[in-house]
Amino acid sequence: MRPTFLNQTRPLLTNMIQVENPEDAIETIRNALGDGADAFGLQLCQFNPRFQAKESYQRIFEFMGDKPIYITNYRGAFNKGASDEVLAKGLVEAIKAGATLCDIMGDLFDPSPFELTINGKAIARQKGLISQIKSLGGEVLISSHINSFLPAEKVLEIAMAHQARGADITKIVTMGNSQAEELENLRITALLKEKLEIPFLFLSGGSHYKLHRMIGPLLGCVMYLCVQRHDKLSTKSQPVLRAVREVLANFDYTAHRKFEE
Repeated sequence: MRPTFLNQTRPLLTNMIQVENPEDAIETIRNALGDGADAFGLQLCQFNPRFQAKESYQRIFEFMGDKPIYITNYRGAFNKGASDEVLAKGLVEAIKAGATLCDIMGDLFDPSPFELTINGKAIARQKGLISQIKSLGGEVLISSHINSFLPAEKVLEIAMAHQARGADITKIVTMGNSQAEELENLRITALLKEKLEIPFLFLSGGSHYKLHRMIGPLLGCVMYLCVQRHDKLSTKSQPVLRAVREVLANFDYTAHRKFEE
C-alpha cells in the first residue's frame, strides 16, 4: 500500500528536493534521512529534461524507502515554454513511478491571476486529471501561489475552491511584509483549521515569513516544507530540516493544564 500524507497525527517534515539530476537527488535523500525527514518532495521542473522520465523517478523513489512522496511540476526552470498538457502528463508519469501526492496548480490549463482559474472548461479538465490520479492510487494537492498578502476571506475563498474541485489537500502561498501581516497569516492558519474539511498547507514568503513557516504547522498545516541544506536551487524561505526538528522536539504548544493538587 502506498504511503500517505493524509490522516497524520502531526505535521510531516517534508524535505523538498530541487536538483537537475538523479545523483544529486539521491545524495540529498541520504542526508535528509539522517536529519530525520518524514517525507520527501521532488520538484520535477528543476530536473534536466533528459531525466524527466518514469525510470529516473523510480530510481530516486527507491532511495526514499517507505516515506510519502510529494511532487510538483510547475511552469518554471526547465519547464519554461512547456504546455500545461505536458506538465499534467509529467505528474501522471511520476504517480505511475510511485509518487504519493501530486501538486496540481489551481490555474492548470488556464494561467490566471492568483493561480486560480474560474474557467469552467479548465476546471472540468482539472477534475478529470484529479480523477485519473486518484484512480492510480495517488493523492491530490491543489496549489495557488500568490505574490502578495491576502486577507483572510480571500485565502478561505481560494481554499474552498480547491476543496470543491476534489483536492485532498489545499496549498496556498501568500506574502508577509510586516509583523502585522505575519501575525495575521498565523491567525488565518488557525481559521483554515476551523473552516476546512480537508488538510491544508498555508505558507508565506516576503520579509516576514519565518515565524509563519515554523509555527504554522503547529496551528494546523499538514506538513513542513524543509530543505536539507540551502544551495543555488533551494527555496530560501523553506527552513532547514534539522532546525525544524529541533523546534518540534523542544516546543510544547499543547494547551496548558493545571496540575491537580
